[in-house]
Amino acid sequence: MEIKQLTNAEEQVMQIVWQLKETVVKDVVEQFDEPKPAYTTVATVLTVLEKKGFVEKRKIGNTNLFIPAISKAEYTKLQFTSLLKNYFSGSFPKMATFFARENQLNIEDLESIMKQAEEELKKEQPKTDS
Repeated sequence: MEIKQLTNAEEQVMQIVWQLKETVVKDVVEQFDEPKPAYTTVATVLTVLEKKGFVEKRKIGNTNLFIPAISKAEYTKLQFTSLLKNYFSGSFPKMATFFARENQLNIEDLESIMKQAEEELKKEQPKTDS
């Protein structure tokens, strides 16, 4: 599935939509820190997000209700896959090494990451009846 890249403004609005699950423009505006963006700016961004397939718009009377069309987990996975492919030639070890070096991780940090990854993988493995 090819997902279009979000601008910073679009991603900020999407983060709020994902958090609220379903929302109207006014509620999105209220979630921003001061200085808040203009109502019309947020409405325009939501329209763009609808055209890009990120939100669905439902009309309730005179009000537009916006609902995520793609989950945050799906978007995160697609962005991560794109990052891995475009910057690390699809090599997870290259990416992990880069992040370890850039974040000055020590052996204990790496062992902790490995332990967490193993625990997550165990959760996902199907249980077999013995």
